[in-house]
Amino acid sequence: LHYLQLPDYKIHLVAEGTLIYLSETSEVYIRVRNGWRKLQLGELIPIPADSLPPPALSSHVSTIYGTLHLVALNLPSSGDIRADFQCFQQAQLAGLTSTYRAFLSSHLQDLATVVRKTDREHLPIVNLKGETLFSNWNSIFNGNGGQFNIHVPIYSFDGRNVMTDPSWPQKIIWHGSTTNGIRLVSNYCEAWHTADIGAMGQASPLKTGKLLDQKVYSCSNQFIVLCIENSFVSDP
Repeated sequence: LHYLQLPDYKIHLVAEGTLIYLSETSEVYIRVRNGWRKLQLGELIPIPADSLPPPALSSHVSTIYGTLHLVALNLPSSGDIRADFQCFQQAQLAGLTSTYRAFLSSHLQDLATVVRKTDREHLPIVNLKGETLFSNWNSIFNGNGGQFNIHVPIYSFDGRNVMTDPSWPQKIIWHGSTTNGIRLVSNYCEAWHTADIGAMGQASPLKTGKLLDQKVYSCSNQFIVLCIENSFVSDP
């Protein structure tokens, strides 16, 4: 049960079958196909005065409002990569129905605009297991380098922790962006089309606890490539 009331403009994000408890009136509603139905509750069963208090409950708003997942490709890559295609393909193979885009600035788009505009403020960014990495998409680009809790793992589409798994010997992610998510045309491996040792790409060592730390590396390096679920799709 979720002890909260939803703003009208977010009602459509609530999946069918969700229960809502209104603490002010002690009423319970269930989300059905075309709206809400009020549940008729039975007789009140009093709680004994000497019983222990219940554990603190978290409302987990993200389970109602939805989340956006940040997931790594299953192998590291040089700066020559069809990243959007691989994100889409590996998400499909993993049984994920949403569209995933590369966590990279490209010649067509700045990283900060990859997620749909309407989903940038209110959806938490989580890992494959639903653990929160960022409060929302825009918070990654507030100029602090995309600071996150390094104790929250980032998983690949096949479920491995990129921070500890030896398949990624260099714990560094490509991004090609400024701290505000704007493309760096001089440092994004020629729009991610070259692995030439003389070409350069902007990347971030995960040990810094940042996704957008500003380090420059040769595009010949094999680094982590992340993918972001670029819009929230509610369950059918």
